[in-house]
Amino acid sequence: MKQRQQKKLSRQLFEAIWQDTPTTVRALLRAGADPERRDREGVTPLYEASVNGRAAIVRLLLAAGAAPDTESHGLGADGTPLCAASCWGRTETVRALLAGGADPNLREERGTGSSPLHWAHQGPHPETAALLVAAGARQA
Repeated sequence: MKQRQQKKLSRQLFEAIWQDTPTTVRALLRAGADPERRDREGVTPLYEASVNGRAAIVRLLLAAGAAPDTESHGLGADGTPLCAASCWGRTETVRALLAGGADPNLREERGTGSSPLHWAHQGPHPETAALLVAAGARQA
């Protein structure tokens, strides 16, 4: 697929995530949108969906091949999808990420930053923290 077309699909994918339209996301992925293609800032579609609590879209992105533990590096949007969802208490999204293989103990900043459990406690989001602990998250 040509670079120009891929860029257009990627832009449309981010717009569909922001608008919370899973049917559009599904159509874009079928049309060839790359579930791992970062935006100009370095944010992945999975991170964007996770931080905004778009659990249905998270499932679609994971099914399309998005890596669950890839860190984003955007301005104000850096870290792992699981840390982002945990920080905001997006419990259903956390559940989807864990089911998709996200590591409940993976720390941000290439392993030197905060863990998903830290962010859930910081929130405070006890339901999210309990889900992470049940998935094997350890206190640090």
